[in-house]
Amino acid sequence: MNEQNIDIFEHIHASYYQLTAAERKVADYVLNRQAQVQFMSITQLADECGTADATVSRFCRSLGLKGFNAFKMELARHSAPAAEEKEEHPFDTLPGRCREIGRMGIEAVNQTIELVNESDVERAVEMLDKAGRVYCFGAGGSMLMAKEFAHLFSNVTNKFTAVSDSHMQMIAAASMSQDDVMVLFSYSGATTLGLQELELARARGVKTILVTRFNKSPAANLADVVLRCGSNEGPFQFGSVPAKIAQLIVMDVLFQEYCARNSEQCEKSTEAIAAALSSMHL
Repeated sequence: MNEQNIDIFEHIHASYYQLTAAERKVADYVLNRQAQVQFMSITQLADECGTADATVSRFCRSLGLKGFNAFKMELARHSAPAAEEKEEHPFDTLPGRCREIGRMGIEAVNQTIELVNESDVERAVEMLDKAGRVYCFGAGGSMLMAKEFAHLFSNVTNKFTAVSDSHMQMIAAASMSQDDVMVLFSYSGATTLGLQELELARARGVKTILVTRFNKSPAANLADVVLRCGSNEGPFQFGSVPAKIAQLIVMDVLFQEYCARNSEQCEKSTEAIAAALSSMHL
């Protein structure tokens, strides 16, 4: 079946009585809450339907789709016409685009601040402080966030390393000691690479921190500490700027708390780095 030609809602109706009872729960929820499901994780949808993640996966495959992400893309594709029927849209003019972009950025910041959990932040900072090495991982756009995180902390400590190649990430995950910490950036919390890395870390007794949008996701079930970022990202928004802004806020919260805990050491480090870099500026 060609996924591009599926009218997903018609297909759900047509396939409804071929689905299992558990899959029909998912179908009912999707049909009644089409817009919301686009922004949910597979675990969130499963919880809302009172089913397992595997049931949602089977439901997607029963519709001829490869998986949950492909299903969300079809939802977004076939929900789009309703939005296009509006006479005016914030993105129709340059001033409107600027205002809407600013609004989304501010909303991402505010949502993230609301999601900050003090005890989780303290646990994460404690882990970073005691770590021998901190390995920062991510896939695709999330790898950019991992690099930025390691770069931010390079001003105060040399123990943070961003590993960009997926094979090298797996090698690093399989080689970590119990003194090390893994920080994984994954907006969805449902990438195959991220799950494999978390499972390797858990098997080796390595502490893990996950930065994600969803506290109910496969990766969240494996991480020791889950730090949530705000900003809803649709299935066609790959690494949107508001999502990045939200993750940057989480990074800065961790960084500021780390510096507050190690103020003397961090001050000496930043002064030394500033002196070393002074000759590189006019």
